[in-house]
Amino acid sequence: MSENSKTGHLVPIEWLQAAFNMRAAAYANIFDVLRDAFGTQKSVELLSEATRRMGVAAGARFADLGPDGLVALKERFLGTIPAGDILFQPEVRQSDDERLEIKFHRCPLKEAWQAMGRSDDDLELLCKAGGAIDGGLFKAAGFVFKGETWRPGEEGCCKLVVEPGPAA
Repeated sequence: MSENSKTGHLVPIEWLQAAFNMRAAAYANIFDVLRDAFGTQKSVELLSEATRRMGVAAGARFADLGPDGLVALKERFLGTIPAGDILFQPEVRQSDDERLEIKFHRCPLKEAWQAMGRSDDDLELLCKAGGAIDGGLFKAAGFVFKGETWRPGEEGCCKLVVEPGPAA
């Protein structure tokens, strides 16, 4: 069970996983439709832009921490991920005034795409497009984002790297 931060009610982890599975399916289906219509490169660009915009909207709740509140950002960001310790297994590799680096050892989106039978090439493209949400979020909050998404042969999933923004 995980607590819903808005209502305080407990939410079964299966519900959260189902929500991530639906989000993953939506991304994958949109990606396929765009790829059929525009080719691979353009489909990644378009899906990335859509998820980046989702991140920009979410970034507002962190804007008071930018451009240099990295330690507070870590606490708030990780605290907003439902069942984050279970579904993402974050490892904070650095958290100081210079840099915030978090490696996610799991990702429910990537795991859902794997369960759908997606190839490693598709996984890499979907992770890149889906991961644009993080760039949108952290940049909108006033930070510099230098994260990396999963690539074939790597363990776990993405690595978030956030540094102080230009006004710091």
